[in-house]
Amino acid sequence: MRDLVFVAFLAAIFGMGLRRPFILVLAYVYIDIVSPQRLTYILLNTVPISLIAVAMAVGGWLLMDDKSDSRFTPRQGLIVLLLLYCWGTTAGADFPLDAKDKWDWVWKCLAFAAFLPLTLRTRLRIEALLLFMILSAASIIIVGGIKTAAGGGGYGQLDLMVNNNSGLYEGSTISTVAIAIVPLIAWFMRYGTIFPPDWKVKGFCLCLIFACLLIPIGTSTRTGTLCTVLVALLSLRNAKRKVLYVSLIAAAGLVAVPFLPATFTDRMSTIKSHDADESASTRLAVWQWTMDYAKAHPFGGGFEAYRGNRIRYEIKKVAGAGPAPGVTDQAVTDKARGYHSAYFEMLGEQGYMGLALWLAISLIGLFRMEILRRRYRDPEGEFGWAGPLAAALQTAHLVYLLGAAFIAIAFQPFVYMLIGAQIGLDSYLARRWSETAQVSMRKPRMPEAAAA
Repeated sequence: MRDLVFVAFLAAIFGMGLRRPFILVLAYVYIDIVSPQRLTYILLNTVPISLIAVAMAVGGWLLMDDKSDSRFTPRQGLIVLLLLYCWGTTAGADFPLDAKDKWDWVWKCLAFAAFLPLTLRTRLRIEALLLFMILSAASIIIVGGIKTAAGGGGYGQLDLMVNNNSGLYEGSTISTVAIAIVPLIAWFMRYGTIFPPDWKVKGFCLCLIFACLLIPIGTSTRTGTLCTVLVALLSLRNAKRKVLYVSLIAAAGLVAVPFLPATFTDRMSTIKSHDADESASTRLAVWQWTMDYAKAHPFGGGFEAYRGNRIRYEIKKVAGAGPAPGVTDQAVTDKARGYHSAYFEMLGEQGYMGLALWLAISLIGLFRMEILRRRYRDPEGEFGWAGPLAAALQTAHLVYLLGAAFIAIAFQPFVYMLIGAQIGLDSYLARRWSETAQVSMRKPRMPEAAAA
């Protein structure tokens, strides 16, 4: 089913006049996000289709694509620098075999992120990339949304058709991505050109946004709930009647509460009592261990360095029953617990230098999108679509950074494609800005007689 959807959208975008090399880029985007090899049992899961697809995409671009407008930007240089740095830490990793397994997919993620902006020479290509990213994620989100609406779900229980709790199929990760793409879906409802925003497109977009909002409920993830709140707050920037907007959001939340499943409300109630929640207590202990580890290993321990941790923490346990149950502190010891945070993942694996590079890539992107958002805020201008798109990309990135505080997704491929789209948009608009400036400077001067 998902493969048929992929072929249908591929044919539709191909009909818009995109060159064949870029079609290969979009094919890799789909493969890397959806991982169709996980849906099969015999042939496809034994073939390195991701590596084949990226080789074909890069090879097609080198051999056949027009490179006259391609520019290598400083942020792409930072991504390459991070790639080389990770290669160095992998060579001296604390756990070489485990580090190599992670390196095998991380290098492809970073290399493709550095390559992708070179292909984004036109608005059509930028839009096609974002559309494919949304639709690829939607093939997972729609399944989860339908099952949530039918009463399924629960923490770690929502079946996304794949028995593999990694990548976008992990609950907190798909919740973060689902909420992150909401502003991008809203942008396509107003400014899309591949599928013009008629009533059918708008109807599909609204249904997809609803499915995205259901994912944090179906997965019962606190991360997804926090990301939803952040998107609602950032949307205030575009609301003309802010008081009315806040009132409607609050009213919608109150109306929705009685319909929320008990698994979701019970999970959310643990936000206020982290010291009684084993998951939250474990994270705090691992984060403290990571900070101590970084002091002794300032350049990091390579991928999977968390396997060396030994932690001890205390949680509050309720003893007895009745109106006044007793509460006791119980000591828990554990080892080889994951980071549960991209920030600490980078600190522990890549040290202070790796963390600084990773943060610089994100912070520069947020800054550049803010500049574009303000520069192209005029809806009547030639690039009236660009300001809202920059704002949507900025919001999506902020959602990722919030979600990354609680999930180890420092090298999530979807996000690096989002970063590639930011760089592509920035480069495209800079090129058009330069062309406009050159044309205005070359306008012929009026003869003095005519001017008189």
